Amino acid sequence: MEHRLEDVIALFDGLFSESFQTRLERGGDEPLYLPADEQTPWHRVIFARGFFASVLHEVSHWCIAGARRRQLEDYGYWYEPDGRDQHQQQAFEQVEVAPQALESLFCRAAGLSFHVSVDNLGAVEVDREAFSRRVAARAERYCRDGLPLRAAAFEAALKAFYLEGRGLAEAIRCGRKRLVPEPVIS
Repeated sequence: MEHRLEDVIALFDGLFSESFQTRLERGGDEPLYLPADEQTPWHRVIFARGFFASVLHEVSHWCIAGARRRQLEDYGYWYEPDGRDQHQQQAFEQVEVAPQALESLFCRAAGLSFHVSVDNLGAVEVDREAFSRRVAARAERYCRDGLPLRAAAFEAALKAFYLEGRGLAEAIRCGRKRLVPEPVIS
């Protein structure tokens, strides 16, 4: 199946534009999350350079961010560009384990390969294998313990569209079913 940006944007927006007032947008060189403001009445998950992998990664960050963080530009996180020292790289990897674990599950749901990103081309030696193991372990924990609500909805929509071959409207309906918590039966 072809992985068109228009399709994944339609899936995300179909799931979250009304329920969370959030839309997915193609951006420039760097990804960014912008909360709603006076000029734009919806939150924006902006992915970089039209890359499909950037879409899944940025959505994974949004799926983890709590309500307070979703009111802050880039969720209030810091970002050190390439050239991080050892301490900065460790801090980066610590906050990237969970989003990259979700990204790996989103890739699987879309029928794509996943590759971890240590995102540092500096002089510091990076243990990509150790980081990969931590990401894989976190993904296994998500599978065992369950995904966050928004991540579960997005994953369900991706699976329905890419793996099961359902149309966009049907895939969005599959995802929306996951947004409604199951009633507790006593």
